[in-house]
Amino acid sequence: MLTLLGIGFAAGVITAVSPCVLPVLPIVLAGGATSDSRRRPFAIIGGLVASFTVFTLAAASILSALGLPQDLLRNLAIAALFVLAATLVFPRLAILLERPFAFMSRRRNSEVRGGFLLGASLGLVFVPCAGPVLATVTVLAAQHRVGLDTVLLTLAYALGVAVPLLLIALGGQRISKRLRAGSHTFRRAMGVVLAAAALAIVFNVDRGLQTHLGGYSSALQKHVEDTSSARKKLAPLRRGGTAFAATRADATGAGLPDLGKAPAFTGISHWLNTPGDRPLTLASLRGKVVLVDFWTYSCINCIRSLPHLGAWYAAYHKGGLEIVGVHTPEFAFEHVLGNVRQATRDLHVGWPVALDNNYKTWNAYSNEYWPAEYLIDRTGHVRRIHFGEGEYDQTERAIRTLLAQTGVSVPARTTAVADQTPDQIVTPESYLGYTRIDPSRYRGTALRPNTPQRYRFPARLPQNSLSYAGIWRITDQRAIAVRAARLRLRFHARNIYIVLGGHGTVTPLIDGRPGAPLHVNEDRLYTVRQDPRLADGLLELRFTPDVNAYAFTFG
Repeated sequence: MLTLLGIGFAAGVITAVSPCVLPVLPIVLAGGATSDSRRRPFAIIGGLVASFTVFTLAAASILSALGLPQDLLRNLAIAALFVLAATLVFPRLAILLERPFAFMSRRRNSEVRGGFLLGASLGLVFVPCAGPVLATVTVLAAQHRVGLDTVLLTLAYALGVAVPLLLIALGGQRISKRLRAGSHTFRRAMGVVLAAAALAIVFNVDRGLQTHLGGYSSALQKHVEDTSSARKKLAPLRRGGTAFAATRADATGAGLPDLGKAPAFTGISHWLNTPGDRPLTLASLRGKVVLVDFWTYSCINCIRSLPHLGAWYAAYHKGGLEIVGVHTPEFAFEHVLGNVRQATRDLHVGWPVALDNNYKTWNAYSNEYWPAEYLIDRTGHVRRIHFGEGEYDQTERAIRTLLAQTGVSVPARTTAVADQTPDQIVTPESYLGYTRIDPSRYRGTALRPNTPQRYRFPARLPQNSLSYAGIWRITDQRAIAVRAARLRLRFHARNIYIVLGGHGTVTPLIDGRPGAPLHVNEDRLYTVRQDPRLADGLLELRFTPDVNAYAFTFG
């Protein structure tokens, strides 16, 4: 744990020297410069650490409950810069704004309390660039899996951010003391600087500097928090492990080993394709063979497995097989009941589907994959586990074996569905949001989270790499086209699919040759290329504004 906390602390220090910290630097500097109290800089940073830690861990719940946009915090940070600038330029405005809190000045340590409040407000508007450490914390918070380890890691990260900022606050105070003779002029000059900085951020004038520093901080991340050692330390937090996870060692062994009692369905928000959409329990299915399939409707790997599940359901359901599709969403739009209901109809999913929006059942099984199959016998014990596509013949043989043990007569013939699992190496799945994009396969302008930025293609794009051009807003899960937005990817595949959302048109070009445009009218998987020939090529997609791109998959 100490090693992990050290990695978190170092990641915070890297964040403090990255361009994402620019909006709060002038506020920290001015906060230290406006008081002679030696404790005020420490109070500011203490408030920042406390509020940033609490808000980071609760952000997913708060934003979800209030329906707030992803860029709200950045807008608040810019607004705070303008307000602070105005109070420095116009002292009377500062007095007016401070009047409601005048009672605090009659108490001891009012400067310390005021500094802590300023720091606490910064913690609410500070939006750092997400590296592997912060991405892990964010995912755990979104899944409501905040334990002591997560809290300590977030606190270590915040302390790492705090150290350089504390030095800046102390430096601001020292500068103020040296310029005390011209303090009014100094304060007004600093207010003008703050206003200019805020205006530059609004119009992205600072883009060149942020692009340069972004590449520098990314290089630091690769050597600190994105190493194989760091990933191994973060992995247990992401998995959240349960006792059931320890039974997986023989999951693909010969025969049908007993892998332990199957976890119950838990935290399911809705059920589909059951009588009256009433919930199912494993206890109520005792005596049947149950195949639990973790899936999500925009996952091409899951979609390719559905014909096999459909054939098994048709052939063996009357003999005692029940399939339960646990729909655990990968993207925000997959949480919506109406979207899942429509997708089950479009994909001809006729077996029961459980909506596991909060990952409760996913975590109970310690699952990590889409798709994933857990085959359960009539006594409620897991007898086979398979991750990903393929091995359909082995899964079907296991189903037939377990059904025969219940005394039913299984059909003489097995089902006949062609296995579409890719049997050659193709370009790996490629995410487009900043939390899951593969930094080793991204090229071009450094990513700037949650704010519109102009991107440029690199002179050369290596195999399996991707890049942006035009103006995009890159959020945690998706890339949102703003203006003249283009995306390039050098692929090795037969088939290319992309998850898109919003409304608009995407025009594909493969090696410069235009293809059929994609008319985007709902959040789902779209087909860019289908060809029996495995090929290398350069794909370029041209987006109309407001189309959202989530991820590529290949076949």
